[in-house]
Amino acid sequence: MAGFHHVELWVSDIESARREWGWLLRRVGFDLESTWPQGESWAAGGAYLTLTTSPNTVGIEHDRRRPGLNHLAFRGGSPAEVDAIVADAPSAGWMPLYQERYPHAGGPQHYAGWLENAAGFKVEVVAADESPLPDRRAGS
Repeated sequence: MAGFHHVELWVSDIESARREWGWLLRRVGFDLESTWPQGESWAAGGAYLTLTTSPNTVGIEHDRRRPGLNHLAFRGGSPAEVDAIVADAPSAGWMPLYQERYPHAGGPQHYAGWLENAAGFKVEVVAADESPLPDRRAGS
């Protein structure tokens, strides 16, 4: 059996994470499964994503350019649904990236939007029927 069981993201500001990530996760089809004072878990497709704080967190901002997580990619539905998510993202704290190459920053056959939140986390919202291994052109 292959696939992710879960992903856990440590965040420095859980309230900002609840707002920004909550908006995005709802838009890409995740359901809020549980909450506690320091975090919450969202589920979709048999896997879940947890946002949590920890007293062991070092620093206040995620740096996607350092070794570790560069970005998470989510299925975003149709190209029109991806367009709507990208258009609405700034009102929810997510800034579009690579706008000069949107929606093909990952290559001519790859339809996706790239977003970054206030804490420095980057996500990719990919249109349906996309290859799981696109070009790496937007890899910064």
